[in-house]
Amino acid sequence: MPKPDSTVAGGPIWIDLMTTDTDAARAFYGELFGWTAEAGSEEFGGYFNFLRAGEPVAGGMGYQPGMPAEAVADRWSVYLRADDAEKTVAAVVDRGGQVIAPPMPVGDLGVFAVVLDPGGAAIGLWQPGTHAGFAKVGEPGAPVWFELFTRDFAAVLDFYRDAFGWTVQVVSDTDEFRYATLVNAAGEQQAGVMDASSFLPAGAPSSWSVYFNVEDADAATAKIAELGGKALREPEDTPYGRLAEAADATGATFKIMGPNKG
Repeated sequence: MPKPDSTVAGGPIWIDLMTTDTDAARAFYGELFGWTAEAGSEEFGGYFNFLRAGEPVAGGMGYQPGMPAEAVADRWSVYLRADDAEKTVAAVVDRGGQVIAPPMPVGDLGVFAVVLDPGGAAIGLWQPGTHAGFAKVGEPGAPVWFELFTRDFAAVLDFYRDAFGWTVQVVSDTDEFRYATLVNAAGEQQAGVMDASSFLPAGAPSSWSVYFNVEDADAATAKIAELGGKALREPEDTPYGRLAEAADATGATFKIMGPNKG
């Protein structure tokens, strides 16, 4: 499980939500996770931080005029830490990735970029300045895990190892279940990669997802429905906790993780 003070270069450092309805997002996540939301920054297109107990856990932003219609889809994004965004993006290109948004300073907060890995999954980069990323991880109402579903498992592992400096630990490598994790020097797991080639629906892209920690996955799933969202996968006990997948009130998908019932 990642910790804010143990995030390695290449490890998850931030998440944010692009939404077609910022008011709905503020209300939904406020009720579900107890978040509050800062006022949007006019300087940065209305971008705002979600706070948990007064500390940043995620960002949010509404779609802006002029964005292409095909790009408008409510979604959560994951950002990996880059100590030098320019060098990291150059390494991404050298190792078969593509650039969606080149490195761009965000005032004194940090440097932002977005790339595609060789499997087609979009991943953000954040070079921290005064904004150090999320301050809470692994506790109720905060992100707890970050995971890539990919159709090109071996190539993607090589890519993140080479372009982002990951230390990769293969958990399983069978036809039934291929999974690997990013670990830091202390052996702490930071993120996961799953071979999803056998079960991703036709046309569904490889993608990153975020899990949020909850005290009770079943109660959280019921609350999601009350707030206008819906369950995409009902809670289920696993070796890693009781997991579920959901969509918020405007369709952005995320996952939740709570204690097993058994």
